[in-house]
Amino acid sequence: MTKAVVLSDYGPPEVLVPGEVEIGPPGPGQIRVNIEFAGVGPTDLAIRSGHLKGAFGNRPGSVLGFEAAGVVDAVGPSVSDVRPGDPVAVFLPELGGYAGQVLARYWVRVPQSVGAQDAAALPASGEAAARVVDETGVAAGETVLIVGAAGSVGLIAGQLAVARGARVLAAVRPGDFDLVTEVGATPVAYGPALAEHVRAVVPSVDAVIDASGAGVLGAAVELAGGTDRVVTLSDPHAADFAVRLSGPDGPHITERLQAVMALLAAGRLTLRSQTVAPLVDAAQVHRDLESRTLRTKVLLSAQA
Repeated sequence: MTKAVVLSDYGPPEVLVPGEVEIGPPGPGQIRVNIEFAGVGPTDLAIRSGHLKGAFGNRPGSVLGFEAAGVVDAVGPSVSDVRPGDPVAVFLPELGGYAGQVLARYWVRVPQSVGAQDAAALPASGEAAARVVDETGVAAGETVLIVGAAGSVGLIAGQLAVARGARVLAAVRPGDFDLVTEVGATPVAYGPALAEHVRAVVPSVDAVIDASGAGVLGAAVELAGGTDRVVTLSDPHAADFAVRLSGPDGPHITERLQAVMALLAAGRLTLRSQTVAPLVDAAQVHRDLESRTLRTKVLLSAQA
């Protein structure tokens, strides 16, 4: 058995309770990891509250958490690229990060130049950012609008698009203008007048990445001149606008993890600032994120 924070039911943060779960031996293509840090993301909050009941295989009694970093404890049959003792970052589409151990199917080795906290903050956000940049086909000379560009996913997506030679318009709060400017994007004010703010800079855009899920798809389709190159990561009304709702793409997860980790190791990727809290404080972390008293990336320490 390993310590964990368990989803006892759907509802307010109080449904996250300390407990224990059993983690068996790794099967074919799996590794078992002793977790140091687990990332907390906005989808965790949506699952816990009941807005995404049953998604990602979650149910009362399960453990949240899409990403973590730690040390390999055991490897399953057919695994040859890592061995016990190796530091890894893991992406967990089936969840399980809010625990002391986890079984993982997707991982990337952590280079010496990358700390465990940055490693834990990267997998889910990095995979999603690389995926949506690929799905929208961002290319050199194009203009792409990223809504929620100061969040964990949006910040990375903006840097990947800039690296491709695209011009990035970053829709963020005024308080985040300096952050997105530092990574090569042009800030525009996020809000009800988004389309107007964008058109003050350019008449239209080639693609839109919605990393906010905050009801901007009508403006996004209008600015892009159609739905072909508009993608959202979390807007539940995507189908109403005939917009792609992006989700993990199994065959490409590992290569995308490797690509973003290589950029991070080379000092070519900036992540959001991080706050670390003990694993047992997961409920309070959810409460603080929902009340917006916390605006950083939050990591749960399994060792605290």
